[in-house]
Order: sequence, then C-alpha cells, then structure tokens
Amino acid sequence: MSKAFERKIRRNPKREGLQAATAPGIRGAVEPAGRPETPQGETGGAPAPCAPSTLVSLFAEQVVRHPHRLALSLGMSSLSYGALDARADRLAGRLATMGAGPGAIVGLCLPRSLDLIVAMLAILKSGAAYLPLDPAYPGERLAFMVEDAGATIIVAAADCADWLPAGRQRLDPHDADEAEPEPPAMSLPGAGDLAYVIYTSGSTGRPKGVAVEHGAVSRLFSATRHWFGFRPDDVWTLFHSVSFDFSVWEIWGALLHGGRLVIVPESTARDPIAFLRLLADEGVTVLNQTPSAFAALDRADHDRLGQEQLMLRLVIFGGEALDVRRLAGWYARRGEHAHLVNMYGITETTVHVTYRPLSPADTALQSSPIGQAIPDLAILLLDGETMQPVPAGEIGEIFVAGAGLARGYLNRPDLTAARFVSHPNQSGARLYRSGDLGRLNQDGEYEHLGRADQQVKIRGFRIELGEVETALMAHPAIGLAAVLLRSDDGHDRLVGYLVGNGGERPSPAALKAHLARSLPDHMVPALFVFVPHLPLTVNGKLDRTALPAPGRSRPDTVAPYSAPRNALERTLAETIADVLQIDLVGIDDNFFDLGGNSLLMVELQRRLRPDIAWLTLIDLYRRPNLRALAGAMTPARAGALSPLAAARERGIRMREPSRSTFETLPAGGPHE
Repeated sequence: MSKAFERKIRRNPKREGLQAATAPGIRGAVEPAGRPETPQGETGGAPAPCAPSTLVSLFAEQVVRHPHRLALSLGMSSLSYGALDARADRLAGRLATMGAGPGAIVGLCLPRSLDLIVAMLAILKSGAAYLPLDPAYPGERLAFMVEDAGATIIVAAADCADWLPAGRQRLDPHDADEAEPEPPAMSLPGAGDLAYVIYTSGSTGRPKGVAVEHGAVSRLFSATRHWFGFRPDDVWTLFHSVSFDFSVWEIWGALLHGGRLVIVPESTARDPIAFLRLLADEGVTVLNQTPSAFAALDRADHDRLGQEQLMLRLVIFGGEALDVRRLAGWYARRGEHAHLVNMYGITETTVHVTYRPLSPADTALQSSPIGQAIPDLAILLLDGETMQPVPAGEIGEIFVAGAGLARGYLNRPDLTAARFVSHPNQSGARLYRSGDLGRLNQDGEYEHLGRADQQVKIRGFRIELGEVETALMAHPAIGLAAVLLRSDDGHDRLVGYLVGNGGERPSPAALKAHLARSLPDHMVPALFVFVPHLPLTVNGKLDRTALPAPGRSRPDTVAPYSAPRNALERTLAETIADVLQIDLVGIDDNFFDLGGNSLLMVELQRRLRPDIAWLTLIDLYRRPNLRALAGAMTPARAGALSPLAAARERGIRMREPSRSTFETLPAGGPHE
C-alpha cells in the first residue's frame, strides 16, 4: 500500500481491531478438523476459528512480502504487486472523491484486462463492493442490475457504457487523473462489509443479486489451506467471466497468496488449443475449470497427443456436476502429475462448499462424488417439506450452514427469507436451501444427484428455466413456452418448445435476436421446436419428460436450401451436419440457427483441423455460414484439401442427391 494512500485513510478503530486480531490466524496453517457429533443427515464442522479478515488487508500483506513479484500478466503486459497496489490506490482515491465507500456498490464494466483487476481492487480499497457487469451482456440486463443494486458509480470505458442509465457517474480508468482533487479520508472495509454482488438467473424473469461479505471470501481460503497449500510460486488463470463467482476463487486465490494471475483473453478462452498452449507457455500450476470447459481442453490435449509441457499441479473443478468417467482419457495421457479435485459450490455459499480429491479409480464411478464439507461449513440432507433429516443413504435436499453463507439477496427480503432459512438444530443459525439433491454414501461421502427444481447449469452459469420461458413468451408470436436442458448427443443445449399464437412462426434468428435484448448468450436456447401444445401430467403440470427430442431434420430458416457447390463446402457441410446431429446443411445456413453453440463450434473446429489445418475459430465465428466462409478463402486455400477430404469428395459426388430432391426441402436462409 502506498504511503500517500495510507495518509488518506482514516482508520475505523473497531474495524482495525478486528483485522489486527486476525494476523496470527492468517499466517498459521489450518489443520484438518475432526468432525464433531452431528445430527443424522448433517456433516461438517469448523476448525478452531480464525477471526475473519478482508480481501484488502490480506492483499496488503502480500504487497509487503512480495512488492516486486509479478501479480498480473496479460500477453507481454504485467504488473508487480507493488505496481498493482499503487495503481489501485490512485483509482480508489478517485472513486472516494465520487462518493464510493463502505455500504456503496460500484459497477465494474471492463473487458478482460489488467485494468479490470486494478479497478476491482480499487473499488474494494475505497470500502465499496464491486458489481461485475460483463460487457458481453445485453444492455437491458446491465441497466437492470445497476438500477436494482443502486449503483451510482460505474467504472467503465466509453465503448462499454452506451447502456448506462441516467443519473449515474462513470469513471474511465484510462482517463488521466493528474487534475483530480485531493480525495477525502477513507475507511478500510471490515470483514462484515460487502465485497461483491453477483447477479444470478431468477425464476420469475428477474435476476437476483447475491451479496457476499469480505469475511466469507477470506475464510474460504483459510479453511481450505491445509488441502491446497497455495504458494507464491503458483501461476493461476483468470479463465472465467468476473460475473461468474468461480472468478472470485481464481483472482483471490492468486493475489492473497503472492501468486501470479494470468488473464486469459476472450479469444483464447474460446479456443481450447490456444488455451492449452497458454497453460504451457505461462507455466500455469493451478487451473480452475467447469467440467464442460475442461472436456474441450481434454479433447484438444488428446488431439495433440499430450505433447504440451504442462506444469499443472492442481486442476479444480466447479460450477457444474462432474461426470468423473470423462476424466479417463486425461489420466491415461497425463497420469497423476496434476492433482484433480472436485468442489461442489453455490454462489450463495461463497463459491465452494465441498472438497473431493480424485484419482484414476474414480473414473469407474457412475455418480458425481463431491466429497466432504469444507471444515467451517456443514451440510444437512433434509426432506424439503418436513425439514427433517433423511435416513442414511436416502436422497435429500442439500442445505448448507456455516461461515460461507452470503448475506442474502440484495433488496429481496422475501426471497432471502425463503432460501436462507432457520437452522433446525442451532438457535439463531441459518441454512441455505440449495435446491440440489444429494446422498451420503456408505463411504461417508456426498454424491450430487441433480436438482429438485427447474434450475440448470450450462458452462457453470446457473439458469432458471422460468426466466428464459418468460422472455420467450414476451415475443408477440409466442403463446406458451417451455425450456429444457437436453444432452441427446452428449452436448448440453437449451431447447425451447413453443406454442405459437396462430400467426406466422418467427425464425430461429428472430427468436434469438428477441432474447438477446434481455438475456446473456448462455441463456439463449440453441434450438426451437414448435409443438401444437405443451404436454401435461395427470395433475395438470407441465410434463417435461414428454417433450420430444429435436429431430435430425434441418430447422426452418429464412431462405430456401442451397446445396454445397464444391469440395470445400461439401467437407464443411458434412462435418457440420455430423456435429449438430442433423441431416442436411445448406451453404446459407447459420451454424447457430441450426442449434450450434460455442462448445459445438470448438468441436467443429477440432474435427475440421485434420483436413483444413489453417481454419481458426475466428474464421468460424466471423463467417458462420458456408457461403461466407468459403467466399473468404483464397483459391489456394480453398483447394488445399487433405487426401482424406479428397476421398470424401469423391464419395460425395457418387452419392449426391439430384437437384429435385433439394427443391422439396423446407425454406431456409442466410444469417450472419
């Protein structure tokens, strides 16, 4: 912390005493705690408690210890701990001048960059909490979050702020600050002050802000230190959006232990091969991944025959249920050089709840093992209606108690009361009702068994299907809608089932454009299926199990089908059809309108690389139909098919349907 900044801080004696009392606990190792006797259905228990601290004070310790060690890097740019601290101090002063302080919430809308972390730290140093606002989200959703949170100050560059509601102050970190007035005196945050507010999907169509305090984050690392032993020579990646709470673990796991945080560019995060190279080039030692993202990385590593020299010592899974059977290939190639760990968690319980180390033997399991509770948390398996413990080995709803619980939902006392409920065995204590189902197996470990409601997760993002359904029914041509997460071809995709209002059916492109005005990309269904009515159970409820699987027929688009015209287009069309599990792909068909998503785009590139080695993900994203993609290729490139592709071309010519066949197909059209 810079001396100039220290002079400007007016320390709160109560808060300073709290922080000072934590110092021995911060430096000491946390020993594994014995499990106290607990009621049936409950496990967990806290070790000897450390007084809670703050992210600001813990980061300041690392600045003192390692001022010249690299804290952040992005390509050729980097910041040391001392430089990061000094830049954050200056920005914190500007924020304080604008009114930031304890109790305030400051919006943070910046792309992945060094400035993103500088601004996040500056907001915390000012005493305020940060509200992550992903620039990729629709402006309507960002504006709602800002207004709902009461954020009057937004840190954003000019090109990220066209959605900003009236009456807000914007601070551009790139603007020169030499003329800024002397900032007012500031109070450091306390452990009970908010650190961040992250919005998650809401079942009523209204996102809800989860408010998490400094102490809940700091204890996450002290309570798990005996398992992981994070250290200054560790290299972490910021792979996930800061709007996803897995990023909290990534950012502060590095910065509270003197490690280096490698900021992963958006284009690299979308390209598993590029990301694999980054892991090797940067010497990453701690990798955090959702199972979906790791599956793509694993396939890339398989295709490259495990040749990248990786320095990984820990791979930590979170954000989604893990199918351990899918790790068999990684273990076969990489062995146990890196320790793989599965951690079940929830935004409302501060990122992680459980810990389960994995081994090659686990790849034979049919279940999703989540292990044991973090020592300062407890899990109760209860009957959701009676709130009584379920018998041993039976399925129950997962309730979480302990120091990691969030303060609640911002400005939603009714919802907070419904989800953060009274502990049945401890007066004054709270439980968080997760809606997840679990079971305690005969080995004393928890298994995750899915959801008790209609909430799902895709790529780690939690989605309330009701919010997507509400957005769909706001379209004037849609009368009823149901949304389902399907994995018919091994890839998770949202599918929207629609009952029209009797008029002309909107195209997939029109529906996606409608949804994109209010929903982020991961909440937009990949496919739409029109049905005459939604099936009901005998009790009159929606029967989701009766909703049909999407067929292999080419979805309706805007213009007529146009057949591939040459070898390259035929190769692309055949592969796209196989990836999307449909019968036919025309040269004007948009990949995403046919049901594609970012993970399927990665799979498409993976399959095409043996034949068309120069094809990049950027090529596919910029030109998502065959006509545009092939038209951008030079004659030399377009003819550069491998022997395999040439053999395919000869086979296609032999079995190519007549023109009259195409003339009978449904209408389709271009969309870029």
